[in-house]
This record gives sequence, structure tokens and C-alpha cells, in this order.
Amino acid sequence: MAKRDTRNGNNGTSLGFEAELFKAADKLRGAIEPSDYKHVVLGLIFLKYVSESFEAKYEALLAEDPRLAEVRDEYLSENIFWVPKEARWANLQANAKQPYIGTMIDDAMRAIERDNESLKGVLPKDYGRPTLNKTMLGELIDLISGIALGADGDKSKDILGRVYEYFLGQFAGAEGKRGGEFYTPRCVVGVLVEMLEPYKGRVYDPCCGSGGMFVQSEKFVQEHGGRIGDIAIYGQEINYTTWRLAKMNLAVRGIDADVRWNNEGSFHRDEFPDLKADFILANPPFNVSDWGGERLREDARWKFGVPPVGNANYAWLQHIYYHLAPNGTAGVVLANGSMSSNQTNEGEIRKAMLEADVVDCMVALPGQLFYSTQIPACLWFLARNKNPGKGLRDRRGQVLFIDARNFGVLVDRTRRELTDEEIKRIADTYHAWRGEPQAGTYADVPGFCKSATVDEIRKHSYVLTPGRYVGAAAQEDDGESFGEKMARLAAQWRQQREEAARLDAAIETNLKELGF
Repeated sequence: MAKRDTRNGNNGTSLGFEAELFKAADKLRGAIEPSDYKHVVLGLIFLKYVSESFEAKYEALLAEDPRLAEVRDEYLSENIFWVPKEARWANLQANAKQPYIGTMIDDAMRAIERDNESLKGVLPKDYGRPTLNKTMLGELIDLISGIALGADGDKSKDILGRVYEYFLGQFAGAEGKRGGEFYTPRCVVGVLVEMLEPYKGRVYDPCCGSGGMFVQSEKFVQEHGGRIGDIAIYGQEINYTTWRLAKMNLAVRGIDADVRWNNEGSFHRDEFPDLKADFILANPPFNVSDWGGERLREDARWKFGVPPVGNANYAWLQHIYYHLAPNGTAGVVLANGSMSSNQTNEGEIRKAMLEADVVDCMVALPGQLFYSTQIPACLWFLARNKNPGKGLRDRRGQVLFIDARNFGVLVDRTRRELTDEEIKRIADTYHAWRGEPQAGTYADVPGFCKSATVDEIRKHSYVLTPGRYVGAAAQEDDGESFGEKMARLAAQWRQQREEAARLDAAIETNLKELGF
């Protein structure tokens, strides 16, 4: 398994300068709110990416046949955006100190959208507004011009993609709760991707945010010997601004995806009604109460029971299960309450899901992982077929419970992240339990993991909280007998009493010398 560095935000591919680069960009922000400023910065990084990708191909075509260099199809056939002359980065950089630079950037964005159908309505085009400091804009262009300077085409594109992704995470942190609406922490995405292993097939996210699940999935494929294109990506997002971030995020990674803006949401206008995905990775908004469930009482997706109008958690689970292929698997981030709630039919839905044997694994996460909430969350893993063959064992009638509540390290006063080793331990445990080749032999570990039968879960009234099943961690045996341990503790107690007596005597002597 490839080494990751979840704490630097680059999945083991640290560039060494992202943090300093972000600090430099943030210093230029002035009075602009992070929620607004992120579009300014990320739009410019995107513009440099598409321009560099175009220029690299342009130079290659000039060397091959100059007539081909101006043929648009030569670029589009390789998933490279056509960039007209006025929109190329060198032109903007040359005019970075001019007072009209904001208008030039807006014109460049419009030109790129005009010549690339898939980007229509995606790019920010308000750099010319009077309230945006043009000196700051010029300095930002200079700063971004230095990213990947001198790197060859492929390396330059990769570096720009990683910088874009790093900045997304930093802006999410700066925005706090609002940041959580478009960004799932990388370590949480890492757990989902490492456990599900989306090597090949259709990957779907019904609430895709800024596209982090897709970027991580493509990265996983590449790190394990595959290539971009081995997976087909589908997603939808209700928030228009967030959808634009996702489109740019995928573009700077060179990922072709069918990601749609859907202002009615996945429940009310399913953009992919017939899609059956091999992998679904999702982080739906927690405990949504106004999801319009009263209009969907007879929906075909509610295979296990009609979800309550006041909470969308079990609507998300059933929507996701509905879209799984016959051997598909899903990983879903939900609030902890989803594992035990019995309000308004939720307990009955959970019971029906367990009796139908669609729950594969439950993971309890530590608190403080998310920008949007301090409450702990959990991961649900669903499987259409728990006996698919293909080297996996028959695990019907069983559910794996993993308790990772004590995992993670604090990265600041309010937020925690899972480490590389912790992500690997969780994923390896799941792989061994599924019987994957070369994954090792699974064994229950008190306090951490337990393979429970549906009979055992019935005895717990279908509650899926891992802590109920994994028990307490085993205490390390130090080899001492009870008598030896008591003798050692008594000796330590006598030694402490003697030390205290000596200290009292020394204090009394000192006080006498001082005249007390």
C-alpha cells in the first residue's frame, strides 16, 4: 500500500512549499472573506493549469507539424482544454501590474468557457469588480506564476492539481462550519477509498461537494498501477458554487467525469436514475430535516422502509443502496445517531437492512475530524452481495465492527486527523475480514474490532454502535503474580512516604532558620 501523509494534506506527495504558498496567498487577502477569496485564488490556479496544459501540447504539435498546432480537435481528443491566445497565462502575467488586469482575467475566463462546452457556467468571472484590489490580483498572479516553474508538462500539471487540492482544504479550514459543506477531510476520504479499493468500474457520489472522493479514487488507481480512465465517474451536487469548485478540481487533475449541478437535489430529481455503480462514496449532510420527504412517501428507493420526514439519514442510505450494482459496495459518512436511533421508523429500517444482510461494516470515528461539526461521525459500508467470489470469502450473516474513536492526532485546537498508520490499520482489518488475498488472517481484537453475527446484533436490538461489540481493550500482561504486584506497590508507597517525611523535615528546618 502506498505511503500517505494525511497530515500535510497531500497523501504522501508533499511538495514542501504548499503551506508557505498558502500563507503568502492568504496575506494578500486583505478584507476579503475566505468564502469569497477562495474563488479568486482557485480560479487563477485553474487558469494557469489549463494554459500550461495547452502550451505543452502546443509546443509538441509545433515540433510534429505546425499546421496541427491550431487544430482544436488535437487538444480536445486528449482531454486538453482549448485556450485562445488572449486567455493564455503568459499574456495575463505580462499585464499583471496593469489596472485593467481584473477585466483581462474575466475576458480570459469567458473565452475559455466559450471554446470549451464542458466549462460553460463553471469559471469565476468577477475579477473586474471595483471592490477587488487590483494590486493584490497582480501579486497573486506573480505568486501563482512561480508554481511548477521549470517543471515539464506532466509534472507541472500534477503539481498544480495538488496545490489546488491543498488550497481547497485550507480554505475549508478557514471557513469553519461553512467549509464543511464543500470539503470532506482528506483522512476520512482516505479511509473510504482504502477500504473500498475502487480500481475499476463506475464510481458515484450523489452529493459530491468539491469532488474530493473522485480525486482520491483516481489517485488510488494510479498508485496501484492503474491509469486515469479505469474508472467512470458520476456525481451530482445541489449547491451551484460548490459544483463549480468540483468541476475545476477535476479539471486540474485531468479527470473526465460526468458531474452535474442539480438544484433540486438527488432525492427529488435523480440525475442518474438508471445508474448502478460499482463503488459509491458519499458524505451527505448530517441529519437534514428539510429534505422534502413528505413528497416522496411512495418512492421505489425505500426498499427497507419509508424514511422519516424529519431526518434524511436513512433516505441517503437507501438512495445509495438503490444505485449499487449487483456486486457493488458503498461507504457512507453519517452522524453517530444513525447507528442507534429509533425515532420515526429509523430503528425498523435499520432492522430491515440487517435482516436483508446489506450492512457489511461499521466504523466509529473520533470526534473533531470535520470542519462543519465537532460531533463524532461513523462510516457505514453497504454491500449488495456478501458472497461475490473473486477471492473474497462468504461473509453472509456477519458484520464487521471497528472502533476507531481513540484514533487521530490533534492538528490544531479544534481539529483532529487520522494518521497514515491508523488508516492502514482500519483498511487492512477490513480487507483481512473480507478474505482478500495477501491481506493476512483476520482475528477479533478486543477494544478495536469484532466480527459479529446477525444473531448477536439482534440481541442488541439492532443497534450498530461498534463499542457494544468490540468490548474493552485487553490489558497488557506484565508477568507479575498478584502477590508480587502487591509487594511492589507497597514498597513504592513506603518509599513515597519516606520521601514526603524527608521533605517535611527539610521544610521545618528551613523555616526555623528563617525565624519561624
